Order: sequence, then structure tokens, then C-alpha cells
Amino acid sequence: MSNTTSFLTAHLETLRIQRWDDHRYYHHSRINQSLHLLSAVCFLVSYVLLFIDPAWAALLAWGVSMTSRQAGHFFFEPKGYDHVNEATHDHKEDIKVGYNLRRKVVLMSLWAAVPVVLYLSPTFLGLMRPWTDLIGYLQQLGILWLWVGVGGALFRTVHLFFLQGVMTGVVWLTKIMTDPVHDILLYWRSPLALLRGEFIDPMLHAHHPPPAH
Repeated sequence: MSNTTSFLTAHLETLRIQRWDDHRYYHHSRINQSLHLLSAVCFLVSYVLLFIDPAWAALLAWGVSMTSRQAGHFFFEPKGYDHVNEATHDHKEDIKVGYNLRRKVVLMSLWAAVPVVLYLSPTFLGLMRPWTDLIGYLQQLGILWLWVGVGGALFRTVHLFFLQGVMTGVVWLTKIMTDPVHDILLYWRSPLALLRGEFIDPMLHAHHPPPAH
């Protein structure tokens, strides 16, 4: 088996494990799952918009996709003992590969600070041409939010290189970039479950993880 084939095999297996752990540990709430479905659809639209207008793509990604996605984690996902996985909330926070809630507070605080700084300093501390109207402000904000998103993804990827190895970092970056498609496939039934009054996924499948590819 060539080195390239070995790398791809390891990459796909690590990706499968990261996706499975992300689902079983951090997506019990049907509301959270449904918000991830909304987020995923909007992210796919923003991916297309990247080739048309990157600023408006970022405005959609941060203004709708990220806010709905993180609201699900912060406000609706259970924080108590996880009987399905026999794990405490603190343990799950510690083993989270990507951004756990503590890291998300930092990232979302940075995201929220950007429009305030841009409003107070139309040149964004001398780094951009000044905006003169609302459309100009939104265009500049979108570009800044785009860089916040790219920077946040690359920062955690490189951070993982040192913490858990290059493979883990590369796979995590692959995972977050492809999460919209995977979330749609995984959570498209969640709104129907909510309509039936099921607010927590029983996670019966978590006791029988999918077979390795």
C-alpha cells in the first residue's frame, strides 16, 4: 500500500471517528440538531456566494449559520451528566477536538466585537478604506468576518498540530468544511421529531456505532 493510500485511509477513518464522536457527545437536543440543519443549508448557500460576493457570503455565514449553530450548543444542548456516553459535561469539554464552549466564547466575543470596532473606527484602525453608508459598512463587515472565520479555523488547525498531531488537525479542518453536507444528511429528520414532541434524541444508535469503512 502506497504512502498516499495509507494517508487517505487513515484520514477517512479519523474523519469517521471525529464525526461520530461529535454527533454522539454534542448533539443530543433535537432543537440543536434542527438549528444545525438550518445552519447547514445557509452555509451551503454561503459557499456558493463566496464565488459571487465574499462579503455577503460571510454575512450570511456568521449572521445566520454560526449564530443558529452556536445558539443550539449554548442554550439547548444538555449540560448535565451524559448517561448515553457515561460522561460528564466537563469531560466532554476537555476532550472536544474543535472549539469547546470555552473556546467558542472567545471566538464569538471576537466576532461580536468586530462590528462595534468597525462602527467606531470606519477604517478599522487604519486597515481598510472607510465606509460611508450602510452598504459600505456591511461590505466591510463581511470581509472582516470572513477573515475571522478563516483565522479561527486555521488557528485551531495549527493548534491541533501541536496538541494531537498533524493528522488530527487536517482531519478536523476537513470535517468543519464538509459539516454542512453531513449535517443535512444526519439531521434532516430532526424537525419532524420536534413536531412529535421529542426534544431529546434517545441516541439508541450510540450504543451501536457505525462499522468502520
